[in-house]
Amino acid sequence: MKKSKILSSIGVVTAAALTLVACGKSNNGGSNQNVNSVDKFSASVPSKAARQGGTLKVAVRTDTPFTGIFSDELSTTSVDSEVSQPGEEELFDTDDNFKINDKGPATLKLNVKVKTATITVKKGVKWSDGKQVTAKDMEYSYEILANKKTAAQRYSSQLENIEGMKEYHDGQAKTISGIEMPDGENGRQIIIHFKQMKPGMTNSGNGYFWEYVAPYHYLKDVPFDKLQSSDKIRKHPLYFGPFKLAKLVRGESVTWVPNKYYWRGTPKLNKIVISVISSNSTSQSIKDHKFDVIQAINTQWDQVKDTKNVNFVAQIPLQYNYIGFRVGKWDAKKGKNVMNPKAKMNNKALRQAIGYAMNVDAVDKRYTEGLSFRVPTLIPAQFGDYFDKNAKGYSYNLKRANAILDKAGYKKKGKWRVQPNGKPLVINYMARQGDSTQEPIEQNYIQQWHKIGLNVKLLGGRLTEFNSFEDKLQHDDPSVDMFEAGWSLASEPSPNIMYSETTPMNYSRFVTPENNKLMDEIDSTKSFNHKYRVQKFHEWQEYMNDQAFIIPEDNKYQVYAVNDRITGYSLKPSQNTNGHQLWWQVGFIK
Repeated sequence: MKKSKILSSIGVVTAAALTLVACGKSNNGGSNQNVNSVDKFSASVPSKAARQGGTLKVAVRTDTPFTGIFSDELSTTSVDSEVSQPGEEELFDTDDNFKINDKGPATLKLNVKVKTATITVKKGVKWSDGKQVTAKDMEYSYEILANKKTAAQRYSSQLENIEGMKEYHDGQAKTISGIEMPDGENGRQIIIHFKQMKPGMTNSGNGYFWEYVAPYHYLKDVPFDKLQSSDKIRKHPLYFGPFKLAKLVRGESVTWVPNKYYWRGTPKLNKIVISVISSNSTSQSIKDHKFDVIQAINTQWDQVKDTKNVNFVAQIPLQYNYIGFRVGKWDAKKGKNVMNPKAKMNNKALRQAIGYAMNVDAVDKRYTEGLSFRVPTLIPAQFGDYFDKNAKGYSYNLKRANAILDKAGYKKKGKWRVQPNGKPLVINYMARQGDSTQEPIEQNYIQQWHKIGLNVKLLGGRLTEFNSFEDKLQHDDPSVDMFEAGWSLASEPSPNIMYSETTPMNYSRFVTPENNKLMDEIDSTKSFNHKYRVQKFHEWQEYMNDQAFIIPEDNKYQVYAVNDRITGYSLKPSQNTNGHQLWWQVGFIK
């Protein structure tokens, strides 16, 4: 399962997946319905012969130190994923439509009739300590996800489709009955038994089986509740990808050297150094050629677009920013989200008005030269016919916003509107830190909300540092009424992992019978019928736009400046794992 993550900057960033369609009609890897200057860019650098050796310098943009949780099961941020990418590798490779093939570290065989998935790791796929990846490693990753002591954010109701998963999660069983190891723990195969087969299981990112592995032999002595803080996770992790971690400067940089046991062969590079840089220093770093690979900032595109000796490559990622409204809390004992009917933001009219007051199109045009663009639904256009092309979303309309509030009883008393019960209304808005344009963008939106009489205030009077932002979201900080966040999506379009009743990552905490019903239908056996599944996706998008618990905001082109002496770098899905470059094939030109 490709990982959905919170994004750390406006316009959308994190971290997983790329452009093409999962189970729908496909679009090409760097393209989108939007047409502007970035369309001239390729998704790959020119292919040339590469020499052996060299140190590649990669920049990761963040305005706060990375947390350094080197565990696919426990990490939740895009930055952690980015700094770990030279070592990280998924079990499965895909084609450019995210369909799982047999070219990766493991193979997948589905049996719809008996409701099983057989996953077989190839012989020679080894951890960086030389140990073969085993069946127990695969089972152990599910135990990390499901054991409540790890507090893993990635556990979801989708995984409970595995026989015995819920019983293990609830502490009623010591093992997961639905995971079979026919050749024993030291074998290379597991058979997963499902309650139901799901239509997206042929694609990476489907959410019903995990696509990463955890080294059981290395971590087995660490208690589940100590895993996330363990040095074996934070300082000395094991991966089976092309590189292994050689040096860590906590929160600042990671140095990777080749994994001599890598199953595909010897990487071309001698070393990869990934360093974090601030948003405000990014453009100058591109112009000064301080890094070999660095993502450009769309709001600063004009400053860097004429830089010499770089290849600009681009993609539209499976990501989006959104406005979320806190309407409940996560109940850890029940393992589900619980709505509060008396929550301040639990009024559809209020949420809709906030959406219509946002001038997203004007902001994106003003600050990014069109490299960012408003999105009308929570299903990206890259998902082909699953995307509802007739959806309008929340375009700028102050007149409509005012009319909605008037009709709902949010009357003005002086400058500000009050609640329908006559009580004062103050809305605390949490937005993330970003580059130098982040503050004026957020202040612009606050002024737009002020225009319709809503007393919206920036939480704490300033943008929130990212790690604090994530902590407040995950722990339902009562001071937060609404927030601006973002997702990097899995490459199978089901929204279950972000917005279901039983996922901790449903940060608005909204739960309705209709939402549960629609998501169940999207992932039901009936949805093996593509036409039926498309219909249910469209119904869900219409419902979510109407209810406005989550308001889609915008997406953006990701543009990377790559040293023109680099070859083998590509953003195509078939050349990536976890949405990141397969670094073993990257090298310097001879």
